[in-house]
Order: sequence, then structure tokens, then C-alpha cells
Amino acid sequence: MKLVNIHKQALLLLLLLIGVYRGQAQVWTLQQCIDTAQVRNKSLQMSRNSIAIGEQKEKEAKANLVPKVTVNADYKYFTNLPYQLMPLSTFSPTAPDGQFKEAQFGVPHNINANLQLSMPVYNPQVYGAIQTTKIVSEIIELQYQKTEEQIYFEISNLYYNAQILQHQMVFIDSNLINAERLLKNIQLLHEQLLAKGTDVSKVKLQVSQLATQKEKIESKYEQVLNALKFAMGISIEQKLQIEADIQYQSSNEYTPSSILDIRILKAQNRLLSSELSTLNKSRYLPSLNLIGTYGTTGFGYNGLPNSFLNFYPIGFAGILLSYPLFNGTVTQRKISQKKLEVQNSELQSGLLTEQNHMQVENAKLQTLVAQKSVTTTLEQIKLAQTIYEQTGLQQKEGVASLTDIVLADNALREAQQTYLSAVIDYLKADLELKKLTGNISTSK
Repeated sequence: MKLVNIHKQALLLLLLLIGVYRGQAQVWTLQQCIDTAQVRNKSLQMSRNSIAIGEQKEKEAKANLVPKVTVNADYKYFTNLPYQLMPLSTFSPTAPDGQFKEAQFGVPHNINANLQLSMPVYNPQVYGAIQTTKIVSEIIELQYQKTEEQIYFEISNLYYNAQILQHQMVFIDSNLINAERLLKNIQLLHEQLLAKGTDVSKVKLQVSQLATQKEKIESKYEQVLNALKFAMGISIEQKLQIEADIQYQSSNEYTPSSILDIRILKAQNRLLSSELSTLNKSRYLPSLNLIGTYGTTGFGYNGLPNSFLNFYPIGFAGILLSYPLFNGTVTQRKISQKKLEVQNSELQSGLLTEQNHMQVENAKLQTLVAQKSVTTTLEQIKLAQTIYEQTGLQQKEGVASLTDIVLADNALREAQQTYLSAVIDYLKADLELKKLTGNISTSK
């Protein structure tokens, strides 16, 4: 690891300012922020619940293979008993054929109570559902990892932004000290009639602008910290102080691995293939179930001269075979749709792979340019600082004008801002490269 440090005076001032501004707040490293988010971030908590839900759905699918036992009971009171037509020959052997007589059968009170057992011996839909839920659980696990990756990416970006704002405040404070010192010198020269009133006003304006800029940066810094706390899942009121030094790897050679988006897409493709296989099986294969019933049937009569309520046992066991002969080509239409979905999934996987390769190459170029820019702009800061100090000495000796001082100060501030922009560009490009090469989780 290599530390990106600002010149020594600024770093010492930074440490002093942190002690003054942030009190006794605990210093949080980037890794501590990420670890806290792992426990307290609500998005991750919901994702873990989704994993648990997926596990329960998988168990639910397997539970369809367990025998089912149901209790059934019903009571019927017939205000009018059902009619049935009986041949007249039943009542009179001499009656001609083709003539019937209506007759009512049964008693008004009917009670049924039984236990029913059903157990699937083979059901292609049940076994297909079990396979499908396994793949769905895998997808949910990958989506959880993607949420982790997104949280890591978000927290890292916020942390880097906060560090950059810290350094901006250091530069502003350093420049403000220089400007106030210059203002005193110009005011002294003005009192001695060696400087114009406009010169004093120019420096006062510069001091005022720096003070305003400092307030804006401090406000933005607090906003970034609040966003960081929210991403971590901690209270906004909790004090949070981050590390001052920005750390990054000088080498960006990451071993490419399959990114989560591609792995999720491949799992979804397997899910579609599993659903297609289930449809094909349910189209040609029968379902076989063991069934059984045991219970009692009661018949009652409450009229004269003989009221009664008698129960009679009933029970049977058997096998139920179900084979789909024709369902209006509904299954065939579903199979055709699913085949097209599989093709689209394969095309999307290839497209995403090519896109990822292109993005990796672009991120490498951005990282390389930003890394060179960090080194170059750091040298520019040192040079601008030297020029500013030399111009200040020349101004005291009367060789340099106030305009020269202002120009040197502006050049220094511009070099500082360019350096900070280069640092944050590098950190974000490096973070993006880690994500695109599938190394963002392993680099924590």
C-alpha cells in the first residue's frame, strides 16, 4: 500500500484541525465502516431475510412429497329427498318394459366424516418445482452478494469523498492563514503609504472568499458524513471521524473473475431451462398418487313410528393415475415462449460479457491516466508552493507586486484543487476497475 500524502505542513495542520474540529470522536477506517454496514445496513438485512425466505420456499416444494392427511365432515338435511326413476317391472313382474315409476330414496339426515390420505408417488411438476426453487435460492444468494458489493461501492465512494473534503479544508485553512498574513502586511504598508487602498481591498476580498469557501466545504463534509452514516446503518447523531491519510494500491493488476451480474444471468438461464424441462415432462409424463379414505357415514330419521341415527363405516385405498391427453395446446404455447426466453437470456449473457470486457479496458485506461495525474499534480503543488513563498519574499523586498502575490496564490490553489480532483478520479477509477473485474468484495 502506498500513502498519498500532501506536503508535510498541510498534513501537520490537518492533524491539528481534526483534533480541534472533531473532538474526541472515534476514528473509523474504511474497513470498519464496511463491517458496520454488514451488520446494521437495512438493505443487507432485507437481503438476508430474502435468503431465508428462499430456503423456506425450497422446503415448501420438498414438502409436497410428504403424505397429506385431511379431515372431512359434512351434514346434510334433505327437505326433499332426491328422486330416482325405477322400472315398473321392479314393483310388478307383469309390468310392460319401458315404463318407470318415480321413487324417493334415503333419509333426511345424512352425516359423513372421514380421513383422506394422499401421497404423490411420481409427479413431474413437484420434482420440477424442487429443482426450480434450488436455482431460485442460488439466485437470491447471488443477489445478496450484489447488494453487498453495492454497499461496499457506495461506502467506499462516500469515504473517499469525505477524505478529499478533509484535504480541501486543510488547503483552504493553509491558504487562509497565508491570506490573513498577507493582509496584515498590506495593511501595514498601506499605513506607511507604501500600498494602495485597493490593494488592501483585494486581499480582504480574497480572505472573505476563502472563508466562504471554507464554510461550504465544511457543510458539504457534514452532508457526506451523514450519507456515510446512513449507508452504514448508524444514527445520524453519532460522531464519526474518518482517517486523514488516503490509501491506495500503486499497482492495479487484478485477476479477472466472473462478475455477479453475469453469474446471476447464468443462474437465471438455468432457471428458465429448468422450467422448460418441467413443462416438457408435465406434457408427456403422468402423475401417480396413492390415495386412501377411512371414515363413517350416518343416516338419520326423526319421524314416526321409528326414529333412528345409524352410522356405517367406509374405507378404501387405491392409486390415482392422471395423464394429460389434450389441454388446448396451452402447454405447447408455454414451451414455445420459454424457448424464446432461454434464447434471449443467452444473448443477454453474451452481450453483458462483451460490455464488461469493454468497460474493464476503459477503466484500466482511466486508472492509468489518473495515477499519472496524481504524481504530476503533486509535483505541481510543490512547485506552486515554492513560487508562492519566493514571491512573498520578493514582495516584502519590494521586488514583486501584490498582483504577483495574488497570481501565485491562485496558482497554488488551482494546483491543490487539480491534485485533489486527480486523487478522487484515481480512487473512483480503481474502485470501478475492482468492481468490473469481480474483485471488489475480495479487496475489502
